[in-house]
Amino acid sequence: MENLIGRENEIKRLDRAMSEKEAQLIIVYGRRRVGKTFLINEYYDNSFAFKFTGSENQKNREQLKNFILELNNVSHKKHDVPKDWTEAFFALRNHLESLDSKKKQVVFFDELPWMDKINSGFLDAFEWFWNSWGSTRKNLVFIVCGSATSWMVEKLDENKGGLFNRQTCRLFLEPFDIRHTEMYLNSRNIFWSRYDIVQVYMIMGGIPFYLRLLDSKKTLNENIDDIFFGKRAELWNEFEHLYHTLFSNSEQYIKVAEALSEKRSGLSREELVKKTGLPSNGVLTKMLSNLEKCGFIRANKAYGNKKRGMRYQLSDYYSLFYFKFIRDNYGKDEHFWSNMNDNPARRAWSGLTYEQVCKDHINQIKQTLGISGVLTEVSTWNKQGDDNEKGAQIDLIIERRDRVINLCEIKFSVREYEIDKAYDLALKNKVEVFRKATKNTDTIIITMITTYGVKKNMYSNYIGKEVRMEDLFN
Repeated sequence: MENLIGRENEIKRLDRAMSEKEAQLIIVYGRRRVGKTFLINEYYDNSFAFKFTGSENQKNREQLKNFILELNNVSHKKHDVPKDWTEAFFALRNHLESLDSKKKQVVFFDELPWMDKINSGFLDAFEWFWNSWGSTRKNLVFIVCGSATSWMVEKLDENKGGLFNRQTCRLFLEPFDIRHTEMYLNSRNIFWSRYDIVQVYMIMGGIPFYLRLLDSKKTLNENIDDIFFGKRAELWNEFEHLYHTLFSNSEQYIKVAEALSEKRSGLSREELVKKTGLPSNGVLTKMLSNLEKCGFIRANKAYGNKKRGMRYQLSDYYSLFYFKFIRDNYGKDEHFWSNMNDNPARRAWSGLTYEQVCKDHINQIKQTLGISGVLTEVSTWNKQGDDNEKGAQIDLIIERRDRVINLCEIKFSVREYEIDKAYDLALKNKVEVFRKATKNTDTIIITMITTYGVKKNMYSNYIGKEVRMEDLFN
């Protein structure tokens, strides 16, 4: 397991599952490229009683043929191709019964959703196998894994049929946070500045497969050009595969993601319906739920609204980068990203995406503020101005149980952020508008979240707390 970076919690959970004296059904899911298969292969050192990987575009008959070839290989016996999955699982059962019952038997089914073709009978056969035999085997550890998170959740995690409440361990693999991203890059001999690491995080997120493509001999800009913008670049067609792999009816999911990409502050459900033309029904509710479970969107609560006022925001870094830059520029300029270095569009994107990075590292921000142990609620706030009143928008609100509110301003810059007279007045206006509109009487602390801190001058004393880029790496 020396090749594993991070994943400490997942390793501890697998350790506990392996020490149990009952049969274990372990569900592992998470978005494409996040490292699910790598985690399981590394943890078990590729040593399994049986392992089978589904194929996305193969018919059921071909899947069964592949299955029995794998079984023949590990059992050193020759089985005929089973006529259905019930026969396949019975053959697997016979193989496992022939092994030493005193040793743990680990079975790994990877890309499980791809095995469940229409009318294949796979899921029914798996239910039968587990309920009638597998669950009684005290030495059996059965791991199922898949990128199609919506399928994994609906068919297994929230199964209302024969697999209801049968899983004994559930692992949702998140992308790396920024600290583990730095550790991963260092392990590959990439020792960039933290400013550059934040920038690559804003493009790739903490997705190990994407990060693995970075070349230590090239600069950040050169890498991004090569990976995304050159002809037939490494990830030139990743977007279509990403959504197609995760979601059935992927075109509708892409339509939602595209609409959200055009409004970085997010859209309400009503605004989303209007923009996409999709009906506001249970199908849309399911789509939004699936996107949120996969980590592609975030449902932001508006301050002061306990149930209403939810705004959906696209939160997948690669998708945001694709819609903003890749889609319309791929193949046109192989040095596109390098040539965008001082472009206003890139600067605007950096500022907005840094907000996203901060929202994904709330725990680190709370730790820096010294409120890790304080119960908090995180939200955003916006008030439209009119002829009579000024409006205001607040990037991030951390409302604390101790009746203190951190009103957070997030700024991405190449040096210390300098507050001038105009910005000082704007900050004070935000507090005034917020107080008046919400009638809140809690203590308000203006909190600046920046890259290199706030430059000390006559206006900086208004700032109560600071969080810097370095703090996100804690």
